Amino acid sequence: MIKQVGLPVEDARKTRHWHVLDDGRVQCDICPRFCRLRDRQRGFCFVRANEGGQIVLTTYGHSSGYCIDPIEKKPLNHFLPGTPVLSFGTAGCNLGCKFCQNWDISKSREMDTLADTAAPETIARAAERLGCRSVAFTYNDPVIFHEYAIDVAQACKERAIHPVAVTAGYQCSEPRAEFYRNMDAANIDLKAFNDEFYRKICGGELEPVLDTLRYLRYATQVWFEITTLLIPGTNDSDAEIERETEWIAKELGLDVPLHFAAFHPDWKMLDVPHTPVETLRRAREIALANGLRYVYTGNVHDKESQGTYCHRCGELLIGRNWYTLSEWNLTSLGHCRWCNAGCPGVFDAHPGSWGARRIPVRLADYAA
Repeated sequence: MIKQVGLPVEDARKTRHWHVLDDGRVQCDICPRFCRLRDRQRGFCFVRANEGGQIVLTTYGHSSGYCIDPIEKKPLNHFLPGTPVLSFGTAGCNLGCKFCQNWDISKSREMDTLADTAAPETIARAAERLGCRSVAFTYNDPVIFHEYAIDVAQACKERAIHPVAVTAGYQCSEPRAEFYRNMDAANIDLKAFNDEFYRKICGGELEPVLDTLRYLRYATQVWFEITTLLIPGTNDSDAEIERETEWIAKELGLDVPLHFAAFHPDWKMLDVPHTPVETLRRAREIALANGLRYVYTGNVHDKESQGTYCHRCGELLIGRNWYTLSEWNLTSLGHCRWCNAGCPGVFDAHPGSWGARRIPVRLADYAA
């Protein structure tokens, strides 16, 4: 049963990005899927619906759960390292990735998945009281709960809490601009670097994601990092990794952190094996050879490949053991302590000490 904790008013469910078609259907313009809906129909994401000739967000104020995570788990290695982040998601997704590792949330069509509810101010207040430096929209894609994510972000900023988006970046240009005006950091899931993968395995297209990455780089001050989950036999060839990392170097620059994460069998791809650590290391070497300065491996224990190194002198700047910081060699200005070269990112004078803890949270205690 959903517990009521400061549930927003009905008007909060109204959305902005849609228009009425000549045949009376309403087109949702939040993402390139452009779902055209008759009254009472829901879009592909299942949470944006036509009710009475307008698109509403049926999950506004609802969550599939809250958890305090290390910021490195998002993954963000250059954004307030060592600090805790209050993470939450809702239900549904605007992509249909066959390998989804949060499929019980992102593919959910049941309100039973949404275990808690909270107004934006409640979430911001909870993050502040829990000592979290940021709030992350994650587990499923915040693109589909656009209005709720923005309202939470604005409430967080009033309390100096940083909004963080963990997203596939599959959105249209106008809502994208509105969305990122309210974010401080993001991790973009670049699922592959070929359109066939996106069409056949994700039910989407590559180019809108590349547009989002270009937009973040050239039109915002949002700190962002990129993650690519390498799936054996599908998107892990040397040629594809060459193309992806060459594109990042040319289009986005050498300083954007890139994470290669290991796949594990899930949802509709149970017959595909785990990603060998050697594949991740090979991908990292290709990226480094193409000039990228900050390349990491994820979902595996690979201490050497998870450290941050100075691009000038090669010394270890931030050591990591899974999600725990083991070494810190940045000055208070975010420079290398040996050669004084700058390290791009958002850093405090001293690292956080949250470590690898993950603590589930209920927001009922923060309603008042």
